[in-house]
Amino acid sequence: MDEQKKVIIVEGTTDKRKIQSIINEPIDIICTNGTVGTTKLDELAELLDYRDVYVLVDADDAGEKLRKQLKREFPRAEHLYIDRSYREVATAPSQHLASVLLGADISVFSTFLRSN
Repeated sequence: MDEQKKVIIVEGTTDKRKIQSIINEPIDIICTNGTVGTTKLDELAELLDYRDVYVLVDADDAGEKLRKQLKREFPRAEHLYIDRSYREVATAPSQHLASVLLGADISVFSTFLRSN
């Protein structure tokens, strides 16, 4: 078991629920609910110190703006990307999200993995 606990940062609660239904390991999922102010960033920085941080936001302008902000604040975070054609994490197919998460060594339920 890793000493460092994993954390995924997403935009909204629908994103959080979608990810929670796919992952098969204990991971904290933090919702930014859009943009993040300085106070929230300071709280996050303290909370996320010494943890494996993943960023999974929508493939739209708001998501990209948030991603840039999080890249500055958390340079060690691993950024996960959904296919731009899906635009939103919440509406992306579960199989697609599972493969993105699996690519980051995050355990997912095998029912979401395609058998090729």
